[in-house]
Amino acid sequence: MNSVRPLGRSDATALQDLRRWESPFAALMRNKSLVWELTKREVLGRYRGASFGMAWSVISPFLMLSVYAFAFGTVLKSRWPHQTGGEHSYAVILFVGLIVHGFFAECVSRASTLIVGNSNFVKRVVFPLDVLPWPMIFSALFHALLNAVVLVVLMLVLEHRLHPTLLFLPLILAPLVLFTLGVSWLLASLGVYFRDISQVMPVIVTAMLFLSSAIVPVSILPPPIQTLFYLNPLTFFIDQARLVVLAGGLPNWTALAFATVGGVLVAWLGHAWFMATRRGFADVL
Repeated sequence: MNSVRPLGRSDATALQDLRRWESPFAALMRNKSLVWELTKREVLGRYRGASFGMAWSVISPFLMLSVYAFAFGTVLKSRWPHQTGGEHSYAVILFVGLIVHGFFAECVSRASTLIVGNSNFVKRVVFPLDVLPWPMIFSALFHALLNAVVLVVLMLVLEHRLHPTLLFLPLILAPLVLFTLGVSWLLASLGVYFRDISQVMPVIVTAMLFLSSAIVPVSILPPPIQTLFYLNPLTFFIDQARLVVLAGGLPNWTALAFATVGGVLVAWLGHAWFMATRRGFADVL
């Protein structure tokens, strides 16, 4: 009769090695309640102690939009070419790009300190560290949703119309979520071993804003500069979001399919890298 032997440290290590190449969604499915509680803590904790509380999640987008619209629309006299959506209000065109960039920026800006800032979890052998990016992603999606609601209100007030293709926006954002998730796992791991990454990320995030189609249409730029802008993955998602939200057009399904495959690949590799390097987190921290 075979006896059941408890898992030792070597068995736990072997189990982690087996999970290295598992689906990046596996940890989420195993720990749904944990992710839900951490997500609530992420969302509510941000506004704890603030006089206006959750209202800041709506006030902040308006303030951000006002600053950019004044700086580029009023001071710099920026105008959007008619053939690329210039018939819409500049504030609305700008806001679509800021929503996409804001989601990505919120995640990658925090990802490099995700493990360092939760070092108490590292010392708990049974805690699934690979779930930590999920609450951050869901929190950023929550704020992106609120920003989208603000966008809808803005379009109704300024333009008195909405396109039904607006409903395709979640399909546009899905590959971006996968891509951001993979990058977050990578940065969370690298941030443990290279602490300077957290100092560089704000610069990179700002550069990705100004080197994307969020502020200016790529079509008006010289060809060499256009190439640089198209190498920025945010440009594709911003252009597709504007297509379905502002122009009432259908997404580029072929490009979106390739983006989804690429997003899955990045998420898978990012998770595999995280699981392969997590063994040394406790030693470094």
